[in-house]
Amino acid sequence: MSIESEVQVVAEEFGIALLSNDVSRIAGYFTDDWVYVGPDGMVAKAELIEWIASGRLAHHTMEAAGPERTVATSDALLVTCRRVSTGAWEGDPYTADEWLTDLWVRSGNTWKCAFSQKTPA
Repeated sequence: MSIESEVQVVAEEFGIALLSNDVSRIAGYFTDDWVYVGPDGMVAKAELIEWIASGRLAHHTMEAAGPERTVATSDALLVTCRRVSTGAWEGDPYTADEWLTDLWVRSGNTWKCAFSQKTPA
């Protein structure tokens, strides 16, 4: 199985976990030092998990809005794609159309996300 195929399986499972808003499942897909970078700066794994656990952030839908671009090495895969998603932030509904870049790294016999960046489309 190719690196791209391996990560695709894990990324799809991760997407299902995000939509379930189940923090114990979500946390397992990130490296301990994972960070998200967006228009407002950086967010660490613990902060994101707390937002979801408290209900401050809820994910409802996520859909691909075009093809993915990948760059692979033996133990890492960079994935860039466009996604449209819905959810709620502090109880207020949102819709987002974003470019997303995730860095997936090999962790034992699986893959974990080590970095994510989103840019509004």
